[in-house]
Amino acid sequence: MFSFRNLLGTKVGIIGTAAFIGGAAALLQKWGNPGNMGICMACFTRDISGAIGLHREGLCQYLRPEILGFVLGATLAAWVFREFRARGGAAPLLKFVLGFLAMIGALAFLGCPWRAFLRLAGGDGNAVVGILGLAAGIWIGALFFKGGYRLRPASPTSLWEAWLAPIIILAFLAVRLFDPPIPGQKASALLFYSAAGPGAAHAPLVISLAAGLAMGFAVQRSRFCSLAAFRDLFLFRYATQFLAVVALATTAFATNLMLGQFHPGFAHQPVAHSMGLWNFLGMAVAGLAFALAGGCPARLLALAGEGDGDAATFFLGMLVGAGASHDLGWAASSQGIGPAGKAAVVTAMIILLAIGFAMLEKPFKNLSNFLMSRFGNRLSAGNN
Repeated sequence: MFSFRNLLGTKVGIIGTAAFIGGAAALLQKWGNPGNMGICMACFTRDISGAIGLHREGLCQYLRPEILGFVLGATLAAWVFREFRARGGAAPLLKFVLGFLAMIGALAFLGCPWRAFLRLAGGDGNAVVGILGLAAGIWIGALFFKGGYRLRPASPTSLWEAWLAPIIILAFLAVRLFDPPIPGQKASALLFYSAAGPGAAHAPLVISLAAGLAMGFAVQRSRFCSLAAFRDLFLFRYATQFLAVVALATTAFATNLMLGQFHPGFAHQPVAHSMGLWNFLGMAVAGLAFALAGGCPARLLALAGEGDGDAATFFLGMLVGAGASHDLGWAASSQGIGPAGKAAVVTAMIILLAIGFAMLEKPFKNLSNFLMSRFGNRLSAGNN
């Protein structure tokens, strides 16, 4: 039965949530956020990682209020609608590893799934290759699901444990409020701040925080998930989430046109590179990692806000993965990705395939049965 409680959970609500995110992201870019990066769960997590000293890349250090607001908005929505539930224990260390590996892929492409569509909406042709890679990674994940990949269900935990993530986010926000950037300096008393580059490009604090709160609230209520856009199509032929990401890109595109922010092409796009193979492989790695973890980074952040300790552990993995990617030379830049980054992407894909196979209920039996059911009939028909 329809009610205000489930308004955003309807088909119209899910698509409307995505459209709001697309328009808000374009406006955040107008108000100061980096080009084609009004909101990005990967890039902004990387900036937070730098702000707290997990990496020392001076161009990518800023405690992004959008991410802080996003988690708190999800917590508020879950609390208001009595959906805040303490749970965890569904392979937390694996979730940490998946978050770490997801960042290797995302920082090879330079963006999360949301940013892939936002880059496309801003005219970046390289985003098409990244979106194809994202779809490929999620498709591989769908094959594992059909072959029996499962994580055990989360179990109830203490309420105190569930509140740890929101409390940590509140602590970060307090530090940001009382330890602001100092003009002309790269560090304040506790945080690191970029003096140039994408980390130095940001919308005003109040606007960024308000946008994050609104997005987190809406995503928690709607369950909008960019991973589900492809997964639901591959597994169930269910198109609502896919229509939602189309709405996100369309609204961002229209807003960019109105604001003069649409610049089509492949070269000289903001915070992007044109190495097509590695854009594809990077997002394939990220897509597979998100699929095995059970959601896109935004959806997992919303789950962390509503009491899911495993989702919070995934985010910690992203933070550490961002730090390692920059300090070890794995992350791409506007000039492209180096040898160490290429090796990291390939290694991450191998590890993810091994995880997917190892987590099948009956690895050899289920996978072989699935492959035979999927491809055996075609081979037989071809031989005849």
